[in-house]
Amino acid sequence: MLRTARQAASAAADELPLDTVLIGDCVAQMNALPAGSVDLIFADPPYNLQLEQPLTRPDQSRVDAVDDDWDKFESFAHYDRFTRSWLTAARRLLKPDGALWVIGSYHNIFRVGAALQDLEFWLLNDIVWRKANPMPNFRGTRFTNAHETLIWASKSQKSRVTFNYEALKAGNDDTQMRSDWLFPICTGAERLKDESDEKLHPTQKPEALLYRILTATTRPGDVVLDPFFGTGTTGAVARRLGRRFIGVERDSGYAAAALRRVSAVRPASAEALAPVVPKRQAPRVAFGSLLEQGILMPGEVLFDARRRFAALIKADGSLSSGPHQGSIHKVGALVQGAEACNGWTFWHREREGRLAPIDELRADIRARMGLLSA
Repeated sequence: MLRTARQAASAAADELPLDTVLIGDCVAQMNALPAGSVDLIFADPPYNLQLEQPLTRPDQSRVDAVDDDWDKFESFAHYDRFTRSWLTAARRLLKPDGALWVIGSYHNIFRVGAALQDLEFWLLNDIVWRKANPMPNFRGTRFTNAHETLIWASKSQKSRVTFNYEALKAGNDDTQMRSDWLFPICTGAERLKDESDEKLHPTQKPEALLYRILTATTRPGDVVLDPFFGTGTTGAVARRLGRRFIGVERDSGYAAAALRRVSAVRPASAEALAPVVPKRQAPRVAFGSLLEQGILMPGEVLFDARRRFAALIKADGSLSSGPHQGSIHKVGALVQGAEACNGWTFWHREREGRLAPIDELRADIRARMGLLSA
């Protein structure tokens, strides 16, 4: 159930106000929340663009740029104090294995990065969001500003952050996810409009960006906090993906629009949200189990991917290749003259003229034995 801050105020003092938009100053609101209670923070702070005059197109029409009061600061020193204040509050809220994402442009991201390191966050990656449809540089005096930068940082160097590597790779056609992401800016039906059919918020982020961040670095049920909630992109995506959210927004108009938006989101089913089990966390399966379950048979021959080596499967679960005998790992190492070998990926089984690594058979046996749901 979605709640406003006033509805949440009647809850017990130690209750975390989940699925709520807290209206007010971000630092004050964060300092009122329990320490160590949040899994992930996504922050889209003011960029301090320092616009001194209106932007116009070649036809002299005005560009709807970011010129709101909340993006204006007296000086870099003032902006730095603001940055350190909200980052300090954010750090207190994170669990020991928590992490933070912050997005910015060249106007502010380097100052934010320095503050993160000064406050002993541990920088994990910087991500380049490359915009598929950036705004042109109308004056022709600079390169078209076609990207923004995100910093992913853990609370400390020792934090064991969530990173759903296998899921990202599976969703990227079995290719490792890179640190440069291509998405269009927020347009069309996704863009919230006011009564005059103008952009409700000038820096609304695309849901695709938050979708990748949350699927990559959170799990279902995790608590995600956004201290600059705006029109609620973080909350909308969190709700769709079965995460809990806390938003902080000082503008009541933005907060009201965000709640309407998030309330309309239909969460995905529990089955659809079930995460990919990382290989390093999957239940252990012994090679001998493949014989016990009849998936492999004694007397079958295994090969390496290039058919340079062959090994006979023995009834006790060992392999024999010429003078070499032992486990799949030991024999794989011996035939190559190597110190070690992952036999699961080295040895292959032939079926209908195709070689496939025996590692693929472990998924079959885990399913047979009900290990994936254990």
